Amino acid sequence: MGKLNTPKGKLVRKLGVNIFGNPKFDKLLSKKGYRPGQHGQSGKRFSTYSVQLQEKQKIKFMYGMLEKQFRNYFKKASQMKGETGLNLLVMLESRLDNVVYKLGFAPSRPSARQLVSHAHFMVNGRKVNIPSYRLKPGDIIEVRDKSKKLDIILDAIKMVKGDLNVSWLSLDKTKMSGTFVNYPERQEIDLTVNEQLVVEYYSR
Repeated sequence: MGKLNTPKGKLVRKLGVNIFGNPKFDKLLSKKGYRPGQHGQSGKRFSTYSVQLQEKQKIKFMYGMLEKQFRNYFKKASQMKGETGLNLLVMLESRLDNVVYKLGFAPSRPSARQLVSHAHFMVNGRKVNIPSYRLKPGDIIEVRDKSKKLDIILDAIKMVKGDLNVSWLSLDKTKMSGTFVNYPERQEIDLTVNEQLVVEYYSR
């Protein structure tokens, strides 16, 4: 995605959620769980539009999207059967970089995106270096043999304790591979976001 001009810590505080997945931002939010700036703790009320915009920005930054790319995802989601907001989240959760992160092969989505771009993973035995590659049920994601000794991957996997806490994915830590078992249901998508606000934003 394009380079962020706003410091990540300030952006996390503005949106009120750890959109980058880095544990240091969880600590920041616990200490300063209010918006940055001199009026950050004032309890100011925001317009409906600004709340909708913030929710869109939250999801967009969380998955590392540029505006045009995110808008295209929304357009596709609106053309699919079912709820547009849920369709959008399922599409985003099905991205290869997100699944690499959820499987525990990377410490954050941005680092997962970079690792995928550098061709450290295979899908169904074939090298894939496209972070936005959409996975389908049954797809197998594995770390390439030449990449199995990378410290960033090894350190990330060490953080996975016991069984994977993602019901729609399965992980084989020994083989450093995982399976995209099924598309997630809404209750299986562990995100503190309100996707309906994004639908309302684009429906103005």
